[in-house]
Amino acid sequence: MVNEATIKVLKAKAMQLRRDVLEMIGIGKAGHWGGSSSLAEIIAVLYFHIMSLDRNDLKNPGRDRLLLSKGHAALIQYAALCELGCFPREELTRVKSLHGLLQGHPDLSIPGIEAVTGSLGQGLSIGVGMALGYRLDRKTNHIYVIMGDGEQSEGQLWEAAMAASNFKVDNLTAFLDFNKIQASGRTEEVFRIPDLDMKWRSFGWEVITVDGHNIQKIIDAIVWAKTIKDRPTLIILDTIKGKCVSFAENNPTYHNGVFSESSYAQAVAELSAMKEMI
Repeated sequence: MVNEATIKVLKAKAMQLRRDVLEMIGIGKAGHWGGSSSLAEIIAVLYFHIMSLDRNDLKNPGRDRLLLSKGHAALIQYAALCELGCFPREELTRVKSLHGLLQGHPDLSIPGIEAVTGSLGQGLSIGVGMALGYRLDRKTNHIYVIMGDGEQSEGQLWEAAMAASNFKVDNLTAFLDFNKIQASGRTEEVFRIPDLDMKWRSFGWEVITVDGHNIQKIIDAIVWAKTIKDRPTLIILDTIKGKCVSFAENNPTYHNGVFSESSYAQAVAELSAMKEMI
């Protein structure tokens, strides 16, 4: 069990990351709020508690690596990297602009980004390759890959899942952001993939499902995953799309939506109130 003080710090960090994402989207511009906000807790846990990462030496060969396979949610990863001091905070106001560092999808020009994952379904393949490389070099680095539930319809992802099981890749932990909504509607209505936990088990993975907004349960699941040997692990994060902004929760409009002045002000107020309650 992690002590309450640590849990409180990570909860506050997750709320700050959401506030940073909101700042990046701003008023009158489309931005991926929904799928970024559903990842706030796992991103906070990985970057600020779990991963071996030196913010003063982001290329340290001993580092763990995080790949955001659902690359359209890059804003939440940028928020964490900014909080780590990887680039100036002013960059948050220049996101997706020609004169800014931060692009709409992860790019290797951004400090702390480990792979370009602009096309869905590729992150797990890259992660498996990295994990196998580290194993060949007899290194203990761990690979983390975050996927979306809409992404589960991508064929390359399942090829990577089979390869990870075949090669007994146990230095990789994957996460599935099960927020149940994708760009054009509810995932079960767009491309139904039932029994995801059973599917992944049938591919030879160890699988556990947890509340993706519960810091303690996320940490416990990651600790458990690292005890599994000779096979990869998947942690299904049961999450809410648009988490912590009432009108955006479970609303497909905010997969890549636009905030008006009034809705932006309401979102800021709601996030601020929730952070005060932590």
